[in-house]
Amino acid sequence: MGPKAKKSGSKKKKVTKAERLKLLQEEEERRLKEEEEARLKYEKEEMERLEIQRIEKEKLNRLEAKDLERKNEELEELYLLERCFPEAEKLKQETRMLSQWKHYIQCDGSPDPSIAQEMNTFISLWKEKTNETFEEVIEKSKVVLNLIEKLKFILLETPPCDLQDKNIIQYQESILQLQELLHLKFNVATEILLRQASTLADLDSGNMEKVIKDENVTLYVWANLKKNPRHRSVRFSETQIGFEIPRILATSDIAVRLLHTHYDHVSALHPVSTPSKEHTSSVTELVKDDVENVEKAISKEVEEESKQQEKQSHLIQEEKLKVEEEQDDIEVKMSSAEEESEAIKCELEMKVLSETVSAAQLLLVENSSEKPDFFENDMVDLFQFTTLGGVYHLDILELPPQCKPVKGWMIVEILKEGLQKYTYPPETTEDFETENAFPPIEVTLEVHENVIFFENPMVVRWDAEGKHWRTDGISNVSYKPNERLITFSLDTFGPVTLIQDAHINMPYQSWELRPLDVNKVLLTVTTVFTEIQIQIKENLCMLSSVKLKDKKHISILEGTWMTPIPFIIALKEAGLNIFPTRYSHFYVVINNKARMNLSKFNVVPLVEVKAYRQMALLSSTFAFGWSKWNLLCNSTKVVFKVREHLPEECTENPNWALLMFSGDRAQRLKIKEESEAFSEALKEETEFHSTLYHMVRDFASKEAMEKVRSSNCQFVNSVCHMLLSTRLLSYS
Repeated sequence: MGPKAKKSGSKKKKVTKAERLKLLQEEEERRLKEEEEARLKYEKEEMERLEIQRIEKEKLNRLEAKDLERKNEELEELYLLERCFPEAEKLKQETRMLSQWKHYIQCDGSPDPSIAQEMNTFISLWKEKTNETFEEVIEKSKVVLNLIEKLKFILLETPPCDLQDKNIIQYQESILQLQELLHLKFNVATEILLRQASTLADLDSGNMEKVIKDENVTLYVWANLKKNPRHRSVRFSETQIGFEIPRILATSDIAVRLLHTHYDHVSALHPVSTPSKEHTSSVTELVKDDVENVEKAISKEVEEESKQQEKQSHLIQEEKLKVEEEQDDIEVKMSSAEEESEAIKCELEMKVLSETVSAAQLLLVENSSEKPDFFENDMVDLFQFTTLGGVYHLDILELPPQCKPVKGWMIVEILKEGLQKYTYPPETTEDFETENAFPPIEVTLEVHENVIFFENPMVVRWDAEGKHWRTDGISNVSYKPNERLITFSLDTFGPVTLIQDAHINMPYQSWELRPLDVNKVLLTVTTVFTEIQIQIKENLCMLSSVKLKDKKHISILEGTWMTPIPFIIALKEAGLNIFPTRYSHFYVVINNKARMNLSKFNVVPLVEVKAYRQMALLSSTFAFGWSKWNLLCNSTKVVFKVREHLPEECTENPNWALLMFSGDRAQRLKIKEESEAFSEALKEETEFHSTLYHMVRDFASKEAMEKVRSSNCQFVNSVCHMLLSTRLLSYS
């Protein structure tokens, strides 16, 4: 065994105390040096940051000062452009007057719905007419429904300032009288038809079955003449509509009637709260002072002009006595003064009308601060739900005495009390052995083909005593969407309808307003279930297309041009409701534009109105679109996309600009739609403006602005009305 190997390496040199102190000193000096450098760097960066802030603040102050300096000029120019709204209102007034004149010279025998005497005469004469068949009543109903529609449009389209309270009450009473009389006539005609049931009996079953169809009404009636207890299934020929009746009805002298009115005159009986005059006046306070000042100015101007004309007339008489040769010059001066007076008066009247129109537009975007009345569990809240497809009047009727042939004559006993309803179940059931003697009646109905249900429809029944729709008393509901058939069990007969959530398409997922042609635009609203495209031109709107889950849906409304209010009503009745009401913010999860604090109650609606008015002014040339940043800015501002739209430009990758508008100031944002965070920072090399018109003018072509200035007033007004009605900036 050899010698042990020596350990590799050498021993560590021991650090002396002096060396250790020196190292610590060097380390401390290095630390102090680094801290000093960091401090100097921080101070330099802070100074640079403060300098940048100072420069930005000075720049912002200069831009704000510049904006303030030209604010009056921009607002004056905007006022001249917004004269299109009162001009459009004047044209609508002329159209209403022309419509009355056309009706007057037409002399077709139909009454003028706005004249109480003519309506009362029409109603009285029809009441006196008896023994009308169902076909005759249906034909007459077309005139009646047209009158009801005209009265409703008068109430909806006429500005509140042009309607007196007594006229409103008169029109509402006329509507109610026509609705009640029409239903009464249907009952009388049904009684006349049932008297002849034995002569119309089917050879196979021995019972009477009758179907009468029309564009507004469909009648299904079945008379139980044979009273066969085994004949309990009633199916109307060539349809799947029918009933499954219990044994007690199958052996009774009854008739079953299904009267499907494609309109809803029943819900009108439901008490609906309307804005009080005090509430309305609180909204119009924003423009009331201006209107009063303008009215005072008008009266003052008229007085001054009349005094001036009297003075001028006196001077003329004196001049006639002095120098007859100066007469022509004086007449010229007089005419010029009168023309100037008329111009001033017209200008002031236009100012009053403009403020009145603005107040009416403000009411369209107003939100209620109080939730509707409390509803019980089984009661239907008509602020939240809407009826669709009309009303199905289901009745079990006592079969009237039948006609009998006697020596070539048809003799029939006419009951004084008229058509009577059969009570099912009876009020007292003591005479019956079991409680199951009156089971629910199974009903199968066909859903109206022109109505869209995005979810399975709900079946509700009318409570005549409480005057509201209820969900109780209905069971075993099943819906076949392909066949459009709905089957359910009903405890007792009466009016039945189908309802859908009125806000099923709210909030919207996105929207876009795009020019198509001169004074023609396309509004696209995308919801969870559908994409709705609406074309607008002049004073007309048209449903362009409806897409349901990537497939196109054909609607009878497509291709039909209507004025805005009838168009909106037609879309609602078809189930395509994209029009919030003043209570909708209680039922829709929306952004803070509509769900606001009471302190902002008068601010936000005014911002919306100003935005829609100015978007409508620019819509002939500029496209507008939804922005996700609109959800994040506060409730006193709105954010949306905008770009100039020219026919020849490619729209695959459009270059959108983001604008923020507060009603009094418009600015272009630095961020883009794809940015990670929201910022109100101003885009480089842009300025503040008081209006959207002047904001887009900074980056628009001269041709685009020329088209804006030459837009048709009725077109601009229609676009604005549609924007106000859909409230895209609040409900998306």
